[in-house]
Amino acid sequence: MIRGSIPALVTPFKDGALDIETLRRLVDWHIEQGSNGFVPVGTTGESPTLSHSEHESVVQHVVEAVAGRVPVIAGAGSNNTAEGIRLMRHAAEVGADAALVVTPYYNKPTQAGMIAHFTALHDCCELPIIIYNIPSRSVVDMTPATMGELARLPRIIGVKDATGDLSRVPKQRITCGPDFIQLSGEDATALGFNAHGGVGCISVSANVAPRLCADFQRATLAGDYTTALALLDLLMPLHEAIFIEPGVAGVKYAMSLLGLCSDEVRLPLTPVSEPTRLKIRDAMVHAGLIV
Repeated sequence: MIRGSIPALVTPFKDGALDIETLRRLVDWHIEQGSNGFVPVGTTGESPTLSHSEHESVVQHVVEAVAGRVPVIAGAGSNNTAEGIRLMRHAAEVGADAALVVTPYYNKPTQAGMIAHFTALHDCCELPIIIYNIPSRSVVDMTPATMGELARLPRIIGVKDATGDLSRVPKQRITCGPDFIQLSGEDATALGFNAHGGVGCISVSANVAPRLCADFQRATLAGDYTTALALLDLLMPLHEAIFIEPGVAGVKYAMSLLGLCSDEVRLPLTPVSEPTRLKIRDAMVHAGLIV
């Protein structure tokens, strides 16, 4: 069930507070547009600047709004194993389908430390885990061999791979097995990722272009690369423009142009600059999202 286009869901704010009404409305809109699941409170959900209670509130409201229609993969990552256990247990209690757990950032554990961390989270409850490997942000890189060790645990079921290295997909198929769920964490290389054996993308761009991203994923998974390439040609300028500045700020601005939510982000992030706004608007016109 965990495959296809899975938005890394933004957390809407209104005057500095969580905007739960808009969050729940976004869930319904995404499902109508064809999104195949959600990741609430990941990086794009501004997890670093949410309090514990806000984090838990967002996960619970998304699970309730989804009401079993698609999988919810709750963000539960931390560089503090005890905190990760708390987030895991809460996500399990409120009914999430899986947890997305990033490799511990900043304190730079060894491969053995990552195995111990993920094993502790695996053992703390019955919730399946998707590993999130993003060396550019966490400054540690989980090797395919380490991932293979963790894949032996029954509830370590997949990876969100944001290394940008497409050779990781076949390497991880070898170490983790063909049933291990491999999801791209990078919109711009998602076609090649699936061609190498991936089954979907946890996407930032899908926040603003969910139907195009869902159609793109469906085409790649059906082996229809002619259609997929045509859709990628529409989406690529958007993928690039959103990340000129921090991606959550870019995608919230794009969503604000569609009237979906405000472009409000929390410090230390700031709304995107006017030159970036122009490029995002141009990319949305190119994709047919606005005129």
